[in-house]
Formats: sequence, C-alpha cells, structure tokens
Amino acid sequence: MATPVKPGIVSKVSPSTKIYEGDGDRLVEVPVAGPKVTILPSGDPRTAEATRHIRVMWGQHLLDDVVEGHYRTLVCGVNDSDNTRGILGEILKLVPTSQWTLSSATSYAKVFRTAVSVHAKEDREPYILKFDLDRILVLALLRPSGRDHFTLEDLYRGFRTISQMLDGRADRRPVASISFLGAKSNRLLDHNGQEPSSEAVLKAMYDAGYQGDFYPPVSAWDSPRTGVFARYPFPAGVDRMREGSS
Repeated sequence: MATPVKPGIVSKVSPSTKIYEGDGDRLVEVPVAGPKVTILPSGDPRTAEATRHIRVMWGQHLLDDVVEGHYRTLVCGVNDSDNTRGILGEILKLVPTSQWTLSSATSYAKVFRTAVSVHAKEDREPYILKFDLDRILVLALLRPSGRDHFTLEDLYRGFRTISQMLDGRADRRPVASISFLGAKSNRLLDHNGQEPSSEAVLKAMYDAGYQGDFYPPVSAWDSPRTGVFARYPFPAGVDRMREGSS
C-alpha cells in the first residue's frame, strides 16, 4: 500500500541521478591516490542571476577548446625577448591559417616596446597587443619593461583595458583567459615575490571588469582536500568561514 502524503509537504528524498551506463557508477569510484578536485555547487541552477561573474573551467582543456572554436578571444601574456615556453607559441602552432609565428610575435612585441618607449613614456603598463589568428583574436598583456614577471597590479590594469576592448563587441565573445599561474615565460608574482592564489587572480580580473572564462593551472587540479567553485565571486559563505576561523 502506498504511503499517503500530506498536502503541501514535498518529500526531500529523491532518487540519485545515474552518471554512467550499466555498472559504471559503481565501478568508476573516486581513487584514493592521483590528482583530483571536488567541485562544490553554488547558487540555484534553475534560476538566472543577472550578475557579472567569471566561469572557472575546472577539468577543461584550453588548447582543445580554442582549436575547436569555442572562443573568439583569448587573453594571455607576451614578452619582447623569449616566449618559447608560453601558451602563445602553442596556440600559434595549432592555428595553421594564422600568418603569425612565434618569432614574428616576439619581434612585434620588441618593436612595439621600442616605439612606446619613445612616444608614450607617460602611459601606464602593461600594454595590450592584438594578434589576429584568423579564427581567434589573442589579446596579450605585454610584460612590463625591465621585469621578468607580472604583478597583480599589472593584471588589474591590463584587464581593465581588455574589459574596455570587449565592451559592446559581440564579435569578440566568448572570451577565455589563462590564469597566469604556473607560467614559464611570463610568470605572475605578488608583492612578496610569491605566486598568488587563484582567488587573488580572479579578484584582480573581476575588479577590473572582466567577464568570461578562466582556466585554472593544471597544478590546481590536484587539490583533493579543498573544495572548489565553478564561478567567481565565490559564495558569501567562504568569507564567513574565514572570519570564523580567525
């Protein structure tokens, strides 16, 4: 006999959603060892929030997404001396229709640097260089002169300019950005000379007006004890937990 349900009372017990076919849900268990992240839900996916946010693309492969045409604009870094270990070189190799090469992109950055050193000494760095690769536009923050790294202040100023370049330009969206963390050619350091947290990078981008996707560094995929969120700003509960732990 079915159990009667009182009017107005909705059962909180719902059947779990199967992920895999067959016995996949039982067989594909979370391994004890190996890289892993735990994505925590936030907000209500059944409603639309008319607020600006940054999507954090956990588990997604940036190079594949660029090659498959998911984005019209990519944000990264560039310098005027050596970009052989940066993502710009990888992108240039994967877009065969582009007339840019890594050497020509680096030379362009050097020529631009020379020109602005003469004609725009009062401008504040970093400058934004545009590389049209046919299928995608690369907006590259030019690493400030005389330094081997970016700072969070550089990121804020650069993304403020980039946000203005994207504003009202539907032809330049969707847009994605690298995290600048774990970089080899154009690393990012805070005022203590250490690599900042992903949250600090997201805050600098968000405060500058950026709205788009953010690809965390691959090293962050191995965070087994820390829950992560797929959008920024993070839920208010994160700050409440920090305040409670102090």
